[in-house]
Amino acid sequence: MDITVERPSGIRASDAERDEIARTIQQATAQGRLTVQEADERLVQVFATTYREELPALVADLPGPEPATRQSRAGRPASGPAREPAWWRGPVPFPLAVHALIVVVWSTLLISRWVAEGAGFFWPAFPIFWLTASVLVHAAIRRRRA
Repeated sequence: MDITVERPSGIRASDAERDEIARTIQQATAQGRLTVQEADERLVQVFATTYREELPALVADLPGPEPATRQSRAGRPASGPAREPAWWRGPVPFPLAVHALIVVVWSTLLISRWVAEGAGFFWPAFPIFWLTASVLVHAAIRRRRA
């Protein structure tokens, strides 16, 4: 008795390849390109897929996956979360606005203490000067990078 095993025409897909296709489908769903039901159907097909050549058909009508990491200006992956929250629509960058707010709060506290002491000499001028200088330097650095 001679048993012949048919060799499949393609190469088996790896878990990493399936995950990449699944990530593309998830991003498309998050962008509103697919409904949740369509995404579920495609994801079931992705993880039931056996061969590599079956995977591209599941995302042929979708844009490619977005890069997983942001790149800094030097070409290295940027560390940490995104610097500005999605809800921020201010005229200045979020970190600079937070820095300026901290300076205003500290300046207010220093002036309040000066008033409470009843001192004649306005000593808060020195720390307020350096706090303001730090915001200006921060703004100059951000402008140079942009």
